[in-house]
Amino acid sequence: MDATHDDKPLVIAGREFTSRLLMGSGKFASNELMARAWEAGGTECVTVAIRRIDISAERKEKNFIDYLDRSRIQLLPNTAGCFDLESTLRVARLARAATGTNWIKVEVLGDERTLLPDVAATVEAVKILKEEGFVVLPYTSQDPVAARRLYEAGADTVMPLASPIGSGQGFPDFSGLQFIIEELGGKLPIIVDAGIGAPSDASLAMELGADACLINTAIALSPDPVLMARAMAEGIAAGRKAHLAGRIPRKRYASASSPIEGRVGT
Repeated sequence: MDATHDDKPLVIAGREFTSRLLMGSGKFASNELMARAWEAGGTECVTVAIRRIDISAERKEKNFIDYLDRSRIQLLPNTAGCFDLESTLRVARLARAATGTNWIKVEVLGDERTLLPDVAATVEAVKILKEEGFVVLPYTSQDPVAARRLYEAGADTVMPLASPIGSGQGFPDFSGLQFIIEELGGKLPIIVDAGIGAPSDASLAMELGADACLINTAIALSPDPVLMARAMAEGIAAGRKAHLAGRIPRKRYASASSPIEGRVGT
């Protein structure tokens, strides 16, 4: 950032992040490629689905955690694959016991086809896990009322989707996100999670006032994940700068870049 707008770091539960790109660990062709993408994206927070990896001390093969520099990158276990409150709580507690971190990304899914969140169960999960000492980052819809309930429940962030998980649709509609930012912006970080397909989507999220983006599929399944990770980071940085600078208002009619008054020949 230049001297005109010295940006503040992203802060979640007291931890500062210089990068506003959170990344995932699934769907990469190899762990080595995954680690290179993390480096290219400059991420400082990586999420992993606890139900999908072997985290036992007796494992014979390396898993994603072995590639993570935890002195620099925050590990963010998630409850992906949970479709009810009970399993979500069980996986969150298992994640803390197995990884040593109390950070958890809460996903309580309500439908197997769309993978949209069960908002009521998510709010209840946040309440319970906060009482148990977790740092809770819940995945939710673009419903501003749901976001308010999560904030009231003690969530450390609100993570509204752009569109369904892994769909790459970007923002079919972003009015809900705008309402969430208007009400909760500045009170807790708002991180767009799910559906981002291109750097332009990530840039738009940041222009609207989101604090960060969590991106997995669009990077992992790109023909060149390393280059795409770098592009996503640059899109996020550009969107953040645009938000801080402020865009011009939209007008119905043209507005000449050079004023007519005072021109030669008039």
